[in-house]
Amino acid sequence: MIDGEDVTGFDDQEMMRIRKNIGMVFQEGALFDSLSVYENVAYRLHEEKVDEEEVEHEVRRMLQFVNLEDAIDKMPSELSGGMRRRVGIARALVGNPSIVLFDEPTAGLDPPTARTICELAIKLRDLEDVSSIFVTHEMNNLEYLSSEYATLDRSGEVHFELEGERLCLLNTEVIMLKQGDIIFSGKDEQLRQTEDPYIRRFLRGK
Repeated sequence: MIDGEDVTGFDDQEMMRIRKNIGMVFQEGALFDSLSVYENVAYRLHEEKVDEEEVEHEVRRMLQFVNLEDAIDKMPSELSGGMRRRVGIARALVGNPSIVLFDEPTAGLDPPTARTICELAIKLRDLEDVSSIFVTHEMNNLEYLSSEYATLDRSGEVHFELEGERLCLLNTEVIMLKQGDIIFSGKDEQLRQTEDPYIRRFLRGK
């Protein structure tokens, strides 16, 4: 079920309509090495023969969202690992998808950079109303995504607040898989209270 539609029997043409509403952030970024940052983010729009003026506006808007507008003319080889992931997020957001899939987007990144990637996912959820599936093995990511909320102040600056008396996250759930089977589905508080020995070991990092 995607947005209330059963896609089980859809053919390729029907699935293409569904896929246009889904963005994908690949592990390692998966940028085209021979294309600039601009061309990578614009790839989908160029494929759809969108007018170049509109393409440039959209590319700059997406790069602004991930705080990388200054890198618009750089090649992927000139970027750090974290910057490549952020370009991948910008590319996934082109076309304003309502769902974004994150495949281990923080793998191999240092903690501050991984935190930046999580903040982008939180901004998408809370400020852009985009749903995400965020695949991760990192418990820090779970902590950020399930306990922090993005807000805008009057000047338009983004702030990240911990849930508490003023804010409570109702729109974020955890699903845990083991060998392809769902062994947990629920809120992060329930995950931490579980008595399941496998989950307890995982939470302790063993």
